[in-house]
Amino acid sequence: MNQPHVKVSELLGDELGDLEFRVLTGRDSLDNQIINPGLAFAGYYEYIKPGRVQIIGESELRFLETLPEDVRDQRIETITGLDVPVLILTKGFEPLEEIGRYCRDRRLPLLSSPALSSTVIKNVSYFLEEHLVPSTQLHGVLLDIYGMGVLLIGDSGVGKSECAMDLVTRGHSLVADDRVRVRLYPNGELVGDCEEPLRHHMELRGIGIINLQDLFGLAAVRERKTIDLVIELERWDDSKTYDRLGLDETVFDILGTPCPYLKMPVALGRNLSILVEIASRNHVLKLQGHHSAKEFIRQLEADLESDS
Repeated sequence: MNQPHVKVSELLGDELGDLEFRVLTGRDSLDNQIINPGLAFAGYYEYIKPGRVQIIGESELRFLETLPEDVRDQRIETITGLDVPVLILTKGFEPLEEIGRYCRDRRLPLLSSPALSSTVIKNVSYFLEEHLVPSTQLHGVLLDIYGMGVLLIGDSGVGKSECAMDLVTRGHSLVADDRVRVRLYPNGELVGDCEEPLRHHMELRGIGIINLQDLFGLAAVRERKTIDLVIELERWDDSKTYDRLGLDETVFDILGTPCPYLKMPVALGRNLSILVEIASRNHVLKLQGHHSAKEFIRQLEADLESDS
């Protein structure tokens, strides 16, 4: 898995448009990669990690101004010479002469925002946390069914989108169709969503691309959802033996994280949407400690012991 990163140029996009960044220096180095957020300017160089954003607010500027000129010059020279992808000035402050000079000489991007330091730190940190967590793309359909994130996977043409459409008409919500972006957060949650321009859209063979929000309203779509259950739709194969009791519990690996998994055979006459709905309800019961198949077997064994 490649090291997640964000290019400095991405900070200038619409997601952080409220910060109104201006590029003061280093416009030809906006491809520098950020690999984690952070801030430091007090001389503790060991805490400056490679690829970390450095925030320069009023406190940092006032601190630098208290230093003797030669010490300030040495401090700024040292920090701008480290593996720092970008410096960000807050509150619309103009950079100290030494900061501007070293950033220009080293082609180091220096951005300025009129926003408060706390606002810049909060917004940039949230942006980087969203973009730097491990992620992957999966071919499937993600739905919110009874508050659970259910990911439908399977071969192309097996009926994932049609099943999802039926579930939406039954009151459930679509998160992503065809391409599901999954992110693994530090708390272990797998969260799926859909990137633009596919968000809220679905492809139905014979009909084309449709917008579910336009057709069914806001309740028919969700922006993101934690993945709680993976169901693989598979064409029925008479040569295979399928689980009939529901005792087999398997997992599906996503970004090294196991997720509960079911394989559901697709055959003519099977109502897939109802089966997926029931599988989701049954999984909710399991999470609450009620495992129907195991309880049935226990009761059966108890009856057999009683008869013997």
